[in-house]
Amino acid sequence: MTPRALFVGRFQPIHWGHVKALEWILEELGVSEVLVVIGSAQESHTLRNPFTAGERFEMIMRALREAGLPRDRFLVVPVQDMQMNHVWPRYLEMMLPRFNVVVTRNPLVSRLFREYGYSVVAQPMFRREEYSATRIRALMLEGGDWQRYLPLEVASYIEEVKGVERLREIASRD
Repeated sequence: MTPRALFVGRFQPIHWGHVKALEWILEELGVSEVLVVIGSAQESHTLRNPFTAGERFEMIMRALREAGLPRDRFLVVPVQDMQMNHVWPRYLEMMLPRFNVVVTRNPLVSRLFREYGYSVVAQPMFRREEYSATRIRALMLEGGDWQRYLPLEVASYIEEVKGVERLREIASRD
């Protein structure tokens, strides 16, 4: 089987830390493709998940293009959550093309895939104190300089879809 890596995230929004992780996966793991799974695809318009799966897909594709990453080596797939952690790896096997290695720093994800016999690799953290989607969403709410943590094309797209206004409106209701 062609080496293919699995990388799961919510990408709310995708930021430079995610992009650096994707670069690292291609360069260091020697895989031919990376399955980028947009997790929690069914959720949007909440403080934790303000963007739709389609919007996140668009942001990922724009980020790959801006970073000069070969888009033909990435498969971007939205996947809905399921509420049974133990069978989640089997669910992804059913929903996705085959993969050989899972790249994650999430302890639960790591454990689940190891229990199913997968090789799991923890990617390095790339300036985690700055590149955090939670922090970026907080900056959006506060009127801070959130754009600097995202590829320019992603920041422009968020402005196009009025993502900051959406997030602020959601926050005012919650």
